[in-house]
Formats: sequence, C-alpha cells, structure tokens
Amino acid sequence: MLEFSFTVENFEYWLLILVRISAFFVSAPLFSEKAIPNKVKIGLAACITILLYGVVDRPVLEYETVVGYAIILVKEGITGLLIGFAASICNSIVLFAGNIIDMDIGLSMASEFNPDMNTQITISGNLYYYVIFLLLIISDMHLYILRALCDSYQVVPINGVAFQWDHLLNTMVRFMGDLFTIGFRIFLPYFACIMILNCILGIMAKVAPQMNMFSIGMQLKVLVGLVVMLLVVFLFPRVAEYIYDEIRLMVVLIIEGLYEP
Repeated sequence: MLEFSFTVENFEYWLLILVRISAFFVSAPLFSEKAIPNKVKIGLAACITILLYGVVDRPVLEYETVVGYAIILVKEGITGLLIGFAASICNSIVLFAGNIIDMDIGLSMASEFNPDMNTQITISGNLYYYVIFLLLIISDMHLYILRALCDSYQVVPINGVAFQWDHLLNTMVRFMGDLFTIGFRIFLPYFACIMILNCILGIMAKVAPQMNMFSIGMQLKVLVGLVVMLLVVFLFPRVAEYIYDEIRLMVVLIIEGLYEP
C-alpha cells in the first residue's frame, strides 16, 4: 500500500518552483503562444514542477511573515520572466529586419495583425517571424530553452536570486548592438538590389525625362523585392542560426545576471 505525506513545507517549495516555471511560460517563445490553451500551459507547468521537485535543491527558507514569503514568490516569478524574455526578445531581430525591408521595397504601409504579439507587423516581418518560429520547432530549440530553465536551478537556486543590475544592463546594450548587426545582415541583399535599381532609375530619369520614374519605380521596387525574397529563401536556415545563437547567448547572460558569482 502506497503512503504519501505532504506537508506545508513541501507545498511552499512546490509553489516556488511552479511560479518560476509558470512565469517562464508567460514570456518564452512557443510556450507563450495564444494558440496553446491556458489549461494545457498550466498542466504542463504543474507536471514539470512535479518532476523538478525531487531533483532541485531546497535550501532553508528564511522569512518571518506571509509578506516575506510573497517577496520570495515575486523574485521567483521575475526570474522565470527574465529567462523567457531573454529568448523571446530575439524575435525582434527578424521583426526589425522585416520593417526595414518593407520600408525599402515599398510595402511598409501594408501590415498584418500578429495575434501572438498583439501588434501590427509588416508583411516581410510576419513572414520571417513565422519561418523562424517553424525552424525553432524543427530544430528543437524550444527544448533547449526549457532545459535552460531547468538547469537554472543549479546556479540560481530557490530564493537565491541576486539581481546584478549592471550585468543585466550591459546584456541589453549588447543585445541592441546584435539586433542592428544581425538585422542589417538580413536586410543586406535587399539593400544592394534596391540601391542598384535606384541608380538605374536615376539614369533613366536623365535619359528619358518624359517618363514618370516615381510611378514606375514603386512597382519595380515591389517586384524586385519579391524576386530577392524568393532568391534568398535558401538563406533562411542561416538566418535561423544567427537567431538561435543569439538566444543561447542571451539566456546565458541573463542567468549570469541573476546570481552572485
């Protein structure tokens, strides 16, 4: 006959683990998708919590009142949010690249609603977003992010969060630099082709001034942009590698900013 014992102390540790994982599901890519029912997210978070409960270290909790325990809960929630946020913000790289691509080829006024982000996104940005998202699932990158959350308990144990604000600030500054660098790398083929097209249109405007180069150029830019988008499809896996390397880097840097070495 099986006998189980469950004390208030066990529930305190279990709830702290659940809060970090649930907060991670709120901000992490794929796990925070609105297409996934909330009941599924809650059930998955509870199952992972049960699996981790017997594995993670459970240091002695030092608090005096319910407010002290609530502060520990908030810290655990912020930890999970930051780890998920470190992975999700890397999606802004392809959104930035899509915005400048559509601005250059003339599709910036056409936008679509992205239900995952609750905002309007340009056509190219939406395309790159879902392609990278699909490659993320195929490459099991979502499992890497979930594994990083589970491994975070080895360096940031329960109630062991120590925010290194300088390190976190430097991490965000570094990400902003990487965002522009990778975004312009994605945009470079479009920039080169549109620049050549603008030079050709400028020459034609001098040779044949009776032609309205403005109306012709708008149509040609869209056509050239779509042709370039078709020709660079084979570069999508390389773009995904850039994004995934940035995800790995950001997750590591964010976790390093949550404990004192």
